[in-house]
Amino acid sequence: MKDILWVSIGAVFGANLRYGIARLTGKIFQHPFPLGTLIINITGSFLLGIFFMWARQRMDLDLRWRLLIAVGFCGGYTTFSAYAWETLDLANQGNWGLAALNVAASNVLGLLAVFAGAYIGQKI
Repeated sequence: MKDILWVSIGAVFGANLRYGIARLTGKIFQHPFPLGTLIINITGSFLLGIFFMWARQRMDLDLRWRLLIAVGFCGGYTTFSAYAWETLDLANQGNWGLAALNVAASNVLGLLAVFAGAYIGQKI
């Protein structure tokens, strides 16, 4: 039961931050491309890379940190399902170029972000 509490605490913060970033990005960049979701997925990948590489070097790290940060916060923060839906929505609207851009940018930048995060996590 305590594990669920740690996941839930992280998820509350992650989901609310995701909501705030998505709204702010939508207000700043009024464009059909889902830039907010892209930013969230890239920064979430980056944070997860930092955390897992940092945690890997600390074998005695309490499991609660993994539950709080990786499962809860990053799970509540990243938006893969929103990414999938927005890509389908772009394609259904005939915006095939933006749909393809979303797939390419999310995957390439997300992978680069997790590599960068892992590198930084290894160094700290």
